[in-house]
Amino acid sequence: MSHADVRQVTDSRVLAALAHPLRRRIMDVLKVHGPSTVGLIAERTDQAPANVSHHLKVLAAAELVAEAPELARDRRERWWRLRSRGVRWSNTDFDADPAARAVADAATSLNLDRQVALARAWHAATDEEQAAWGDGPFSTDRWLHLTPEELAELGREVIDLLARWADREVPDDGRRREPVFLFAYGIPAQP
Repeated sequence: MSHADVRQVTDSRVLAALAHPLRRRIMDVLKVHGPSTVGLIAERTDQAPANVSHHLKVLAAAELVAEAPELARDRRERWWRLRSRGVRWSNTDFDADPAARAVADAATSLNLDRQVALARAWHAATDEEQAAWGDGPFSTDRWLHLTPEELAELGREVIDLLARWADREVPDDGRRREPVFLFAYGIPAQP
């Protein structure tokens, strides 16, 4: 994912649309599986199609998803796609308005909850499921001494590395490739 494919969010209404667990999952389904119908999204999220449809309309109003009519086989079939491959925001962009900052904080908290829940789900998987992946899954952390500029540079390097893997040409070697979730944080903190 190039930096150009990531939408910089500065409108708290967009963050409010993002700050819902099912809408976050819908965005993830579209990111992993590409354009999908309401029915496919409902299957992948274990939700009723009417519920998915409602949340897609909220995401569309925030210009996070769009219909993809070119994929429909007839007028009744509705396909949806992401408008950009990713979104990002800085909570400090919302400091001037306490209500907007509360929305940004909620969206950030939901994001972190989702990321940690995915990691916890992996660790709760059966020994059989984990064994199938061998030594592939990993976690790592480091304490570094950095300036704000160095942290920004490190962040760009990590994002570029992940983009290189996400945008690579997937080999046509007959091997099955599963979705893999990876997240990293680089934040000032004290031990």
